[in-house]
Amino acid sequence: MPRIFPHASLLSTNSTQKVGITHHTQKAHIARATLEATCFQTRAILDAMAADSGRTLASLAVDGGLSASDVCMQAQADVSGIRVDRPAMRETTALGAAIAAGLATGVWEALADLDGLADRPGRTVFEPSPDRAKYERLYARWGRAVEMSRGWVRDDEDSEGSKDGEGG
Repeated sequence: MPRIFPHASLLSTNSTQKVGITHHTQKAHIARATLEATCFQTRAILDAMAADSGRTLASLAVDGGLSASDVCMQAQADVSGIRVDRPAMRETTALGAAIAAGLATGVWEALADLDGLADRPGRTVFEPSPDRAKYERLYARWGRAVEMSRGWVRDDEDSEGSKDGEGG
């Protein structure tokens, strides 16, 4: 059976665990941890896809809002161990929808009419760190944290927090 999202059971609650916070933790630490968690989740999905298909990606094409973050895209390359390719036009999903609509309504007659539209200069490629051992350790640590967080919120608790009303 395909593993669409390896940690789907964690999505069944509205809980978020923030572990390791001290009085030295600042907003920037939480923001960075959030970006890194997104990268680890993407790596888990890429691993599941590779396990299901028997194929691995040589590069990951990205677009959308989060792709605007160089820090996040470099972290994604490092965590996943593959090149991350970001086009200059970062909303290629919307562009694709507009192209499909334009072709359907006769604005353009064929894809050949669009040559070069999305292939603008300014493409950025993020290469993974050569220190694979470091990122494999971090990924394994993240996986352990995910496993340890399973069952953190019990089914008998409401979505707003614990039964005693303390909140989450």
